[in-house]
Amino acid sequence: MSSDDYAAALSAVAAEFDACLSQVLQQEPSDVPRLWEAMRYAAMAGGKRLRPFLVVTCAGVCGGDRAAALRVAAAIEIMHTYSLVHDDLPAMDNDDMRRGRPTLHRAFDEATAILAGDALLTLAFEVLSDPLTHADGQVRSDLVLGLALAGGPRGMAGGQMLDLEAETKPEAEQDAVIRLESMKTGALFAWSCEAGAVVSGADPQEREKLRAFGAEFGMAFQITDDILDEIGDAEEVGKAVGKDSDRGKATLVSLWGLEGARDAALEHARKAVENLDFFGEKADLLRASAAQLIDRRV
Repeated sequence: MSSDDYAAALSAVAAEFDACLSQVLQQEPSDVPRLWEAMRYAAMAGGKRLRPFLVVTCAGVCGGDRAAALRVAAAIEIMHTYSLVHDDLPAMDNDDMRRGRPTLHRAFDEATAILAGDALLTLAFEVLSDPLTHADGQVRSDLVLGLALAGGPRGMAGGQMLDLEAETKPEAEQDAVIRLESMKTGALFAWSCEAGAVVSGADPQEREKLRAFGAEFGMAFQITDDILDEIGDAEEVGKAVGKDSDRGKATLVSLWGLEGARDAALEHARKAVENLDFFGEKADLLRASAAQLIDRRV
């Protein structure tokens, strides 16, 4: 599959996903206008929509319903968005730009950003537990549990805590940095892929193969993100760069150098693709997504 074919598929899913997300974020007459405005500001800011793409594509590989997969993707992207809103706060990363425009606390205020993040987090579980997402209560329960594990203390939130601690540990060992990155980024990518299988009623082997693909994909993504932080252009990336080195934080780039980190990203991408042999040609879009990670610029 060519890079143009993959880019077209990614763009098509993003457009379809944004329409679904806009519906999920539709304000009711009784809602608090400023809070919902802030939630939409953060969630509808664009981006690659890579996690939604993985949910929808993995669901397609397993023969799932696309509309249901889009709602699951909305919940996962909402969870991801909340994490960005809180990570950008002065108490955390203190960032001024996100996706090429002011971060939420700069565009509104810190209190509103905190509340919008809280609201987005809880909305994610509201979407998954709604029968509109899936008629089977057990499937909805599995989706809620999976997102909670991926986003909570054993996943993304725990990884962010380790990330904050890494700023005071420039000599951190390799295993500690790998654990940090697998929790902070890899867990949600792994669940994005497995969730596509869950909502499709896939069997345990399909779920495990896609989860393993997503975990390796997530590691490759985070390593290339670290590389972009070192050598990327802020205007092109859409956020500040050079933050890790400025703070003296240990990353795989600081431990292995740019070439070593790039080699590691390649290896994780290779391992990710190995898990797709089980699915044959049906997984070609997923193979293309892994291939495109290595030379990404945003």
